[in-house]
Amino acid sequence: MERARDSRAKAKSGTWNIDLTFNGIVYIIHIHMNEPNFFSITGFDWNSGNLDKNLEKHGVSSWECEEVFFNAPFFTYSDDRHSSGEKRYYVLGETNAQRRLFIVFTIRRSLIRVISARDMSTRERKTYENLKEKTEF
Repeated sequence: MERARDSRAKAKSGTWNIDLTFNGIVYIIHIHMNEPNFFSITGFDWNSGNLDKNLEKHGVSSWECEEVFFNAPFFTYSDDRHSSGEKRYYVLGETNAQRRLFIVFTIRRSLIRVISARDMSTRERKTYENLKEKTEF
């Protein structure tokens, strides 16, 4: 994932518009976030420890997890309650097929490392829909 040359990012009360180039395609991403800084992210950290874990536990593939970070809007929050050793975050977002996912992740060496991914609960879906209605994108 690399930022496009003519990237335009504007901070407006925690909301960012980012142009990214990925595999030759320019994506304009609208992000509402409390943290982290997505400008420093260069990709995803997958290995044998986390590649198929969410597929086996929750039926969520690694590529679906990645799609959430490329589909507007998605909403990220700091997961202070579970951040003992390293800073953790969670994201509410959708895949290309509009599957609504709740993903817990951390950032290691400028890579997103997914810790857990599952379908949103009823309450999380309501929160997501309310945030989505209030967001211009």
